[in-house]
Amino acid sequence: MIAIVDYGVGNLFSLISSFKYIGADIMVSSDPDEIKKCDKIILPGVGAFEDARRKLSDTGLDKIIIDEAKKGKPIMGICLGMQMLFEKSYEYGEHLGLGLLKGSIVPMQGVIPKELKIPHIGYNPLIFKKESPLFKYIKNGDCVYFVHSYYAADCDDSVIATAEYGRELTAAVECGNIMGCQFHPEKSGEVGLNILRAFCEMGEEK
Repeated sequence: MIAIVDYGVGNLFSLISSFKYIGADIMVSSDPDEIKKCDKIILPGVGAFEDARRKLSDTGLDKIIIDEAKKGKPIMGICLGMQMLFEKSYEYGEHLGLGLLKGSIVPMQGVIPKELKIPHIGYNPLIFKKESPLFKYIKNGDCVYFVHSYYAADCDDSVIATAEYGRELTAAVECGNIMGCQFHPEKSGEVGLNILRAFCEMGEEK
């Protein structure tokens, strides 16, 4: 069973539909006890870092995610959910993340060429940096869908894929049982579905 954490941030319809399409056993929940019982956790998120982080804290779900991560449970953050896995964000101030991955979330402005639009919206090919079980069913150069104005920096140890947008930006990360996608697999067609399939299968070989 996979728990999709519902903490009041973002529309979960596409994500739920994608998991159902591939036949995954999922539960959408804000109940700490239910989340603890699941084998894997998905942390979604869209919008502002500060607001999302506060909602996680207000519900106590931040502590649950951290505790389950320490137990070795596979956890994947998507978009803003991935960003919250890091130590801090500099989106409209400085805000603490969950601290499960080393690195910070920083603005694209001043980093990418001025002629490129922010937010970065659209399909870009993945550039693999390391092998990962998340890439089991996809190949280097497959395209995924991005919508973001901030990206993860100072996180070379966990970067498994980048995407080119004026410069290479972090696209996917993994460190042990903690992983994340800056892009939206649920909006990335068959490539995204195959990433979700691979996540669902993690640990089944043991």
